[in-house]
Amino acid sequence: MSLPRIFLAHAPLATAGAVIPLGPDEARHLKALRLHPGDALELVLASGAWKAEVAQMERERALVRLVGTIQEDREPLTPIHACIPLTAQLSLVDEMLPPLVELGATLIQPIVYARSENDAKKGVAKRDRWLRLIQSAAEQSHRSLLPELRDPLPFEALLRWDAAHKWVAYEVPTGTANPILGEGSLAFTTGPEGGITDAEFAALAKAGWLPVSLGKSILRAVTAPVALLGAARFQRP
Repeated sequence: MSLPRIFLAHAPLATAGAVIPLGPDEARHLKALRLHPGDALELVLASGAWKAEVAQMERERALVRLVGTIQEDREPLTPIHACIPLTAQLSLVDEMLPPLVELGATLIQPIVYARSENDAKKGVAKRDRWLRLIQSAAEQSHRSLLPELRDPLPFEALLRWDAAHKWVAYEVPTGTANPILGEGSLAFTTGPEGGITDAEFAALAKAGWLPVSLGKSILRAVTAPVALLGAARFQRP
């Protein structure tokens, strides 16, 4: 059985035997997991992953002692840029994030498509929740790195996107076979509710994005990016 894993964005210099203080959120998480002093867990610090043990538990605070480093690399061979659509229903983004993190997305970039509804104030209010969802999914799936979440960008940013491979899920048959994933970074994107417009797809194709078919059925905006990333990881773990 795998040990609980916690990411700490800010922590002092890590050395074996060092005692690391955890804040209220992390302490409550350990309590929810029914951990007690002496129980083992894993911490991911800026220096890497560590084996650790609970040293002290209080109501809103905990102390964790570092035991030794963990030599691992759970990250995908291919850096993955998930250029997800900013959906009209922002709750759909809540649904997208955990499986994308579990499947290995290294960068998450919300994109404002023509059929997106971008309310900057609502997006700012959601950002903290999205960061918590990303961290929770990274901990649950024992990722070695925490994926980066960027602020939303307009569709035109995709036309200048730099990646070795660029895929776009498109429901209209193009008569071309799905691309094969080789070495180098992969960027992929999918549309919001209502899909990518013909004009947007034409612009993406001109900018070097290759169409990917996900089957004959029309997938929900929340399903398409997860299906596409799963297909990519099947080709190149």
